[in-house]
Amino acid sequence: MAMAHPNRKSLIPTTFYEHARHSRRLYWLTPAIVLVLYLCVMGAFIWLQRLQSDSVMFVTIDQETRQQRLMMVVFALSLVIVFSLLALWRYTRFRTLAEAALIAETGFRRAMENSMSTGMRVFDMQGRIAYVNPAFCRMIGWNEADLIGRTAPFPYWLPGRHDHHRETLAQLLSGRTPSSGLEIEAQRRDGSRFTARMYVSPLRDPKGEQIGWMTSMTDITEPKRIREALTAAHERFMTVLEGLDDAISVVADTPEGLELLFANRTYRRIFGAQTSGHAELLGGRLGRFTDETMELFSPTAERWFEVHHRMLAWTDSRRVRLQVARDITERRKHEEESRVQQEKAQLTSRLTTMGEMASSLAHELNQPLTAISNYNMAAVAMVKSGKAPTESLLQALEKASQQAERAGKIISRIREFVKRSEPRRQAVGLTRIVENAVGFADIDARKRRIEIIQSLPDPMPEVMADPILIEQVLLNLLKNGVEAMEHSEYRSLHVNITDQDPQIEIAVIDRGHGLRNPERLFEPFYSTKSEGLGMGLNICRTIIESHHGRLWATPNPEGGTIFRFTLPKAPPDRQVQATTEETQA
Repeated sequence: MAMAHPNRKSLIPTTFYEHARHSRRLYWLTPAIVLVLYLCVMGAFIWLQRLQSDSVMFVTIDQETRQQRLMMVVFALSLVIVFSLLALWRYTRFRTLAEAALIAETGFRRAMENSMSTGMRVFDMQGRIAYVNPAFCRMIGWNEADLIGRTAPFPYWLPGRHDHHRETLAQLLSGRTPSSGLEIEAQRRDGSRFTARMYVSPLRDPKGEQIGWMTSMTDITEPKRIREALTAAHERFMTVLEGLDDAISVVADTPEGLELLFANRTYRRIFGAQTSGHAELLGGRLGRFTDETMELFSPTAERWFEVHHRMLAWTDSRRVRLQVARDITERRKHEEESRVQQEKAQLTSRLTTMGEMASSLAHELNQPLTAISNYNMAAVAMVKSGKAPTESLLQALEKASQQAERAGKIISRIREFVKRSEPRRQAVGLTRIVENAVGFADIDARKRRIEIIQSLPDPMPEVMADPILIEQVLLNLLKNGVEAMEHSEYRSLHVNITDQDPQIEIAVIDRGHGLRNPERLFEPFYSTKSEGLGMGLNICRTIIESHHGRLWATPNPEGGTIFRFTLPKAPPDRQVQATTEETQA
């Protein structure tokens, strides 16, 4: 690398030194005046001495007078000298104070330069380095002596990229650098590289003439790395957001309405770059700051969406609404189809249960029908005899009516159990559900000589449930228990209901053969019965889970199985309403 000759006249500080020397020429005026006055005094004194000896005027004057006049002249000249010395002392004092202030200011400015973390560098008009501060030297690892007076190529230029650096230097010296600065790369003395931001401004002397260029450089290697990492993270994040199938939008509430701050590709494809789609999916939450999830139908898109809504702080600290809308049209379609199939399966299960109990039900109905026939025949015989007591006739007819009512209740219960209806969760008392289920199961239990024992709380709690579906579950469990105890020596099947606020637990406890494969008990099409379809317990679990409950089975320590399921209790206000409806019924 070329090294310029250390011609100090070419450096920027020389200009300031010359200006200072030019400004100090007037400082010698006062000492010169004092010297001239002193020479004048001495010359006048010598001249008076000679004049005194040669002049006729002084001959006529006595010696004393001549001495007085001479003393007056000397005194006058001494006063002039003293005045000059006082002026010189005043000037010297002013000069000393000025130099002390200048030294202090120079030291302060030098301390500032040495304390700066920004690298300062000065080029003269020919492109030579005229000044560098310690921060610049620390930044590139070169000393001040290695840089002052140096011309291009500079030691901190990157090898192999000198042409690029020369273009940058030419741009700098021509004054075409942007006000936002230049991003440059440099190499330290140890070979490591860094990136810096350089700002350039013209350097002018006290007369306003440009004498060079002042540059400031800041190491931005780490900020640039962080910025690039953030930019890459932002790009990845935006790529993920743009690739999501969910419609994501962010809006802010303003006096003029909603302001769309962000919308991903899916949202723009469905609703466009407008706030109408976001407002359509708010679901009545406009003006309310709530975090919740809702399923809403969009008339504009003609699709169903699962909308997640959340309030968050935007980049400018405003409270904004983030909305994530997932298209669930296909899911709702499948759920509807599944619901229809589930209803069909539940109806089939009920019909299957009734089919299995058909013989027992026929026997149960045969008793009241036979009794009705007998009572009617007795009444007819008494009427034909003509001697029928009125009281006996009325008793026969009343008993026939009671048996007809009994048969009607059995038929009504069967009809209500097997009829197809929409699932409807409501506050209902467990008393009616247990009575109906036990009434059905008791027919088969009496046939097998098994007693169903109930343990119920007092008062009986109410639950949020569909009575028909829960009756189907309980009947299925009772029927399984009765069948499991057919060959058991213990002849009692227990139904226990306990209040475990906020839920009710119903347990069916049998002393039958127990569980063979408890882990597969609720699998579809798995059955322990040779003639079973394996859908009963699976449907029962589905029904209970749809009621936000749980159905499970555990071995009975005394032998057999305990089936338990839970149901949510009805709220107090719904319990009062349900009690009133049951009383009216």
